[in-house]
Amino acid sequence: MPGEKKYIFNEQTQSYEIDRRSARAALYRTGGVLLAGLALFLLYFFLFTRLWDIDTPKALLLERRNRVLAEQVALLNGRMDAQEEVLNDLALRDNLVYRPVFGMEEIPAETRHAPLVGEDRYAAFLGMEHQNLMTAAALRADGLTRQAYVQSLSFDDVKVYSSRAGDMASCIPSIYPVNPKTVQMTSPFGARYHPIRQAVVFHEGVDLAGPAGQPVYATGDGVVESTDVNFSGYGNVIIIDHGFGYKTRYAHLQEIKVTAGQVVIRGDRIGTLGSSGLSTGPHLHYEVIYRGTQINPWNFLNPDVTPEEYNKMVRGNG
Repeated sequence: MPGEKKYIFNEQTQSYEIDRRSARAALYRTGGVLLAGLALFLLYFFLFTRLWDIDTPKALLLERRNRVLAEQVALLNGRMDAQEEVLNDLALRDNLVYRPVFGMEEIPAETRHAPLVGEDRYAAFLGMEHQNLMTAAALRADGLTRQAYVQSLSFDDVKVYSSRAGDMASCIPSIYPVNPKTVQMTSPFGARYHPIRQAVVFHEGVDLAGPAGQPVYATGDGVVESTDVNFSGYGNVIIIDHGFGYKTRYAHLQEIKVTAGQVVIRGDRIGTLGSSGLSTGPHLHYEVIYRGTQINPWNFLNPDVTPEEYNKMVRGNG
């Protein structure tokens, strides 16, 4: 029976004594059973988790949580894909349609997609189980927020300019700067042989030759940006800023009748035709500048206007 003591006869003492060896053997047997059980458990764990690829309950729970998180992030990325597509389409139309209509500069991509500052912006994700995944999602969401904010500011600017759309027709240069019946074009826009420099250069405007001293008129509403007087180059020159991206330059004038900062109306007399600066004879060098680039003024001149119509458009003030 378990726990029953065993006795052996000791010949030296001629008496029966408890068998200590049986107790020790029982202890060894118990330890052996425990070690064998532990070994079998470890073997079971190894076989099921490594060789047979069977997860433990905790591993299964973590895997399920990871799968749910991955699905949620994928859903979030899908929504951000749709939002990004809308924002990119708005940016394209903004740069190619809305802003150019009012002479506004395009917004460069580096401005629309500029990163948000702050090194500790994503510090809350440090040490998290899915740190990289969460940081990437937050970074992309912040980028879309920045892009939407820039687009909103751009639309605010376009709205301000659109409220002045009625002024645009009077601001865009659209009449001859001198009476078309008293002048003739001697040098068109584009490459030409320069009579003084003796070389082929790009002519950034048109030359309208005629009698010296005749009036030169502002071709659109605007503000006189600058006046300059020198003995070379353009000679006496006026630049008018018409807004909406447009400017005009009037060069080789005999006289300047306006000052910088002065508001002018289409048809106001701003100077007289002359031959100042680098010139071979009385003429007006006239330029139309759009968003910093000279464009062909001929596209803004109407040679079919009658003298009566032209006289109604100009004023002999100054």
